[in-house]
Amino acid sequence: MNKADLVDRLEERLGSKRAALEAVEAVVDVIIREVAAGNKVGITGFGTFERVDRAARTGRNPRTGEAVHIDATAVPKFTPGTNFKVVTADPNKLPRTGNAGGRASASR
Repeated sequence: MNKADLVDRLEERLGSKRAALEAVEAVVDVIIREVAAGNKVGITGFGTFERVDRAARTGRNPRTGEAVHIDATAVPKFTPGTNFKVVTADPNKLPRTGNAGGRASASR
């Protein structure tokens, strides 16, 4: 599924393609801006987005074997939530109705 497919699926729930596109773009924009600023974004039932700093290190050029310096950098990281992991491992645990991203419960 790509962004256009996601917008099409949300259009079914929100009633218009414009509203769906604006919703997707707004959520992605907020997540990117917050993570870039060094903040965590946690979405209950889905997961957590955060910025992780990687230290400088020495790598190897695969063609020559020569040592290469790799600068320190920051990268985005996503950690799926417990419920997301549970339903990914066993799709039968998805609720038949309602939102799939709700909190995990003992009754599932």
